[in-house]
Amino acid sequence: MSGKTGITGKLYVVPTPIGNLEDMTLRAIRVLKECDLILAEDTRTGGILLKHFGIETRMQSHHKFNEHRTVALLAKRIAGGERIALISDAGTPSVSDPGFLLVRACVREGAEVECLPGATAFVPALVESGLPAERFCFEGFLPQKKGRMTRLKLLAEESRTMIFYESPFRVLKTLSQLSDCLGCDRAASVSREISKLYAETVRGTLGELITHFSGNEPRGEFVILVAGK
Repeated sequence: MSGKTGITGKLYVVPTPIGNLEDMTLRAIRVLKECDLILAEDTRTGGILLKHFGIETRMQSHHKFNEHRTVALLAKRIAGGERIALISDAGTPSVSDPGFLLVRACVREGAEVECLPGATAFVPALVESGLPAERFCFEGFLPQKKGRMTRLKLLAEESRTMIFYESPFRVLKTLSQLSDCLGCDRAASVSREISKLYAETVRGTLGELITHFSGNEPRGEFVILVAGK
């Protein structure tokens, strides 16, 4: 272990800004400075963040292509007293980003895990939508091929507000499929580029949103919200 003080051996899951760097919390900066190692989804993206906040902690790549091979060893190191922080490119690790496998391995190993509160895209999108927020279901990214329509048909009976992540290349396809399964008059909201310069939220029925994005090329990262049945 290093001689740094302030935090004890555990896995720290650290949310990072999804757009505006000012969304980084003071505690997140401190933890990243004091830990022994930072696991980053992309070390290039992580490097920009660390440089901006003057964080000099050593960084190591940890992403969906290599995490299967490394989680067991990392969990043992954390259980043995190392203080390791996990960050994704943006938002909270494990929420549609790498992280779950390492958290699970730490739990099984008896290593302590703590997730700091911080940025995630779906919460501001839900609040801004004007749709009921007391109960909701987070669907993340729908399956791209196998199981996609099966999942959509099951959601036709969902009574809670539904939340989806989507890329700009599939926004219209997803809106159209949702309209086919749930009806074109279902209330919905689409938020893009949350916390960034060109952040935008568009509200209406699924039919109206299809019309809007047919005439306005989708750009950026999207969160789609649809009212429950």
